Amino acid sequence: MITTEQQEKLRGWFTGRLPDDLFEELVEVTVDREEVTVIGRIPAPKLAEDVSDAEKEAAIQGRVQEFRERTRETRIAVAREAEHRFRRKVSWGVECAGDRSLFTHISAPVMTRLRQPERQVLDTLIAAGVARSRSDALAWCVRLVQRHTDDWLAELRDSLEHVQRVRAQGPDTEPEDTPTDSE
Repeated sequence: MITTEQQEKLRGWFTGRLPDDLFEELVEVTVDREEVTVIGRIPAPKLAEDVSDAEKEAAIQGRVQEFRERTRETRIAVAREAEHRFRRKVSWGVECAGDRSLFTHISAPVMTRLRQPERQVLDTLIAAGVARSRSDALAWCVRLVQRHTDDWLAELRDSLEHVQRVRAQGPDTEPEDTPTDSE
C-alpha cells in the first residue's frame, strides 16, 4: 500500500522533472506495486462549432497521436529516471477535450481461486459475449466494482493509511529495560 506522503512525493518529483511545456497540466500520478501512471492534459484541437461528433473524435485521436509521437524521446528519458528511482514501470496517458487515452500500461497477472458459483458468474459473462475468457470476465467485474464503489474504496484507502501511521508511531519492537520492584 502506498501512503499519501509517498504519492505526494512521487507527484512532486514528476511535477519538478517534467518539462514545463510537455502538458498544459499534470492531471494525475497514480502508483501501485508495479507501475506509476502519469496523465497530463494536452490542448484540444481547434474545431469549428458545427463539426460532427465523428470529426471531433477523429481530431482528438489525431492530436493524441501527434503528441505521443512528438514527445516520445522526452517521455522515455523521464521514465528511465523514474523507473530507476522508484523501481516501478512508468506508463503515460493524456486527457484531451475530456477524453482520456493511455499510451502504454502494464497488465499484471493476478492469481485467484474461485468456487463454482463464482466461476459460473464468469462463464455467464463469456456466454453472453461480455468477455472472451474468464480472465477478461474477472477484469470486467473488477472495473464494474471500481466504477460503482469509488467513494467506498477511497474511504478504505484512507483507513489503511491511518493504520500505517498509527503503526509507525507505535513502540519499538524491542522491549526496553524496565525496572522491576526488586531494584
